[in-house]
Amino acid sequence: MRASFFCGAILAVAMGVSGCAADGPIRGSAQALQTAEGNSYRLGTGDKLHIGVFGENNLTGDYTIASDGTIGFPLVGNIRAAGLTIPELQQTVTNSLANRYVQNPRVTVDASSLRPFYILGEVNKPGQYSYVPDLTLLAAVATAQGFTYRADMSYVYIRHAREPSEREYPLTATTMIEPGDTIRVTQRYF
Repeated sequence: MRASFFCGAILAVAMGVSGCAADGPIRGSAQALQTAEGNSYRLGTGDKLHIGVFGENNLTGDYTIASDGTIGFPLVGNIRAAGLTIPELQQTVTNSLANRYVQNPRVTVDASSLRPFYILGEVNKPGQYSYVPDLTLLAAVATAQGFTYRADMSYVYIRHAREPSEREYPLTATTMIEPGDTIRVTQRYF
């Protein structure tokens, strides 16, 4: 009786553990990358994605959006990805596979790495940093370990990736940063 109780308990634990393992690992472990799977973030050139097709190991893999805004996907060819949200791309891949190649495809798309932003000038660690959705200007400065003692904290210059030149922006908590932006913090003169 006692041995069967322990065998039953061990079997229950083993089934519980195997059920957890069936979900698989989380791709793009940063919580911010998971936020990108929402409807607000639009994919662009340089974003890295993991596309999984259940039961089709030769289609599952990591893909980078090319400079023409597409990803080269096996069987289907180039699929337009730039400008789409992650759920829209997932539906596009599903439809492309269902039309000719795979019956009832189950597709997942996860962001593994998003385009970076750049910050230079009077910050403690200028450089290139990974973009996270809903990034504000103050959060970007904090990522670069804050201002130097010489920083002018009233305004900054930002060049958006889609614009040819930088513009002056007030330094506020609500100024939003986009992927590919270059932020320049100037020096104060007093």
